[in-house]
Order: sequence, then C-alpha cells, then structure tokens
Amino acid sequence: MKELLKKLEQILNENQIKINEPLDRHTTFRVGGPADLYLAPEETGLSAVMRILSEEKMPVTVIGNGSNLLIGDKGIRGAVVEIGRQMSEIFVDGEYVRAKAGAFLSNTAQKAYQNGLSGLEFAAGIPGSVGGAIVMNAGAYGGEMKDIVDYVKVLSRNGEILKLSNAQMEFGYRNSCVLKNEYLVLEAAFKLKKSDPAEIGKKMDSLREQRRSKQPLEYPSAGSTFKRPEGYFAGKLIMDAGLSGYTVGGAKVSEKHCGFVVNYKDASSADILAVIRHVQKTVKERFGVDLQTEVKMLGEF
Repeated sequence: MKELLKKLEQILNENQIKINEPLDRHTTFRVGGPADLYLAPEETGLSAVMRILSEEKMPVTVIGNGSNLLIGDKGIRGAVVEIGRQMSEIFVDGEYVRAKAGAFLSNTAQKAYQNGLSGLEFAAGIPGSVGGAIVMNAGAYGGEMKDIVDYVKVLSRNGEILKLSNAQMEFGYRNSCVLKNEYLVLEAAFKLKKSDPAEIGKKMDSLREQRRSKQPLEYPSAGSTFKRPEGYFAGKLIMDAGLSGYTVGGAKVSEKHCGFVVNYKDASSADILAVIRHVQKTVKERFGVDLQTEVKMLGEF
C-alpha cells in the first residue's frame, strides 16, 4: 500500500486520497462500511490512476454519486474510484447538451431548460449522475437515456478513450454495453430539440410534483429497488403480497410506494438486504414472479 500511495500522490492531492473512508457518506441509502482506499481523481488524472491500480493489481470499484447502490456493512476491499463533483461540467452547443459523467442528471436537465432545449424533462427528478444513468439506461415517466443520447465517451480497460454512438451503446432495459465491457463513462452528449422554455418548465414541474406525491423522498433510499418484471408492476406485486410496511431493523418497504425499500431509522445494509430478500421470496411464492433488483449491491455484507 505504501508504494501504491507514493505513486498516487504524484497525481492526486491529499483531498483526493482517503484511507478507510466510510461509504455511508457516499450513497443515498446512507449505509455502507469503509473503502480500503477512496480516490476522487479529476478527468486529467483518471487514466493514470486506473493504470497504476491495474499495475499494482488493486481491485477497483467505480461509483458515481451512489444513488443506485447498496454497499455492505463491511465495506469494499481495494480501491473505490469516485466519478463525481470533480467531473461535473455541462456544456451547451446548439441543440446538444454535453455533460461529464459526474454531473447530476437534475442539473443537466435544468441546463437544457435554461437554454430552451426539450427532451431531458423526464430526468429532472432522477437523483443520479450522468455516468450512472448511461450505464443503466436510466428512465422515468416514459423517457430513457437511449431516446436522447447522441454519443458517449468511455475509457476502456486498456486505457483507450472510445466515442460510442447510440447504437454502439446497446441500450436495453436498465442496461448498456458499459457493464459487460467494463467501460468507465467519461461524458455523454444529448441531442435535444428547441422548444418554449415555459412549456419545458411546466412539464418539469409537473413531473417533479408527481415524484414528490408518489415516492418516499423523506427517507434515504436508492430509488426504485426492483426492476419492472415483464407484464407486471413491482410495487403492485409487493403491495398485493401484503408487504407494505414490512420492516427489518431500520429498513422497511415504503407504505407510500411499495417498490421502494427505505432506510427509515438508522438501518444497516444487512437490514435493507433482509427486506429485499424477504420481498423477493414472498412475491415468488405468491405470484411465481422473480423480482430482480435495480439497486446494485457492492462490497462485503
């Protein structure tokens, strides 16, 4: 570790390197044990950091703003690399909005609105980063990343920067080629349309209000816990199984929206995982449907 730190200190400053960093500070669930090594490089140093970690055979986990993660109570071994505030610039060029991977989706949608560009309204309330949204083809209220992405820049495993078209991204339901190829998203460009800012703002306000009224935003969570099973709605299956309010420790199925597992009272990762597993088991027994998690689980539980 000492040799590794010496190499990293040549690229990163002391604020970008943390040892045994608690990961509950970096997830919207507000749970998770420590990362052995937590790094927050700027884009100019990212490739070098990834190369050094590879040379030192250090396991690497890349995260964004932690809005779709459940990290185990024992944390993550190896290095956690954050793509966040240090890579969050947003640019507008005509009908295109280009955003770095660490930019918040909500900020990107707001920038589009300010420039009279329509197409990102659905993303205004999604509490994730652009990078994470690209990886999972995030969507809401009838819109998805695949509908508006022009191209995505990624860093490959061998350190090559690639510019991938929408088709090359292989977008599917909560999926893309990023995961299977172990790419690291650097930025995305969105092709939007000129429109009346007042109409854009009205639509964004309407979608935000829908979200506030229907989702348990008062508690830490990772958004929708389960993927939508074909032909069903996860929340309705869970409600019909009698699991509304089902609780383990400080975690429970939200009564407001049964598709959400929330940290309502100092939950542990183990509490949240226990609720998830019980929901999956019960829905399978009652309805024969396998609920898959939309939330990604990382680390040691």
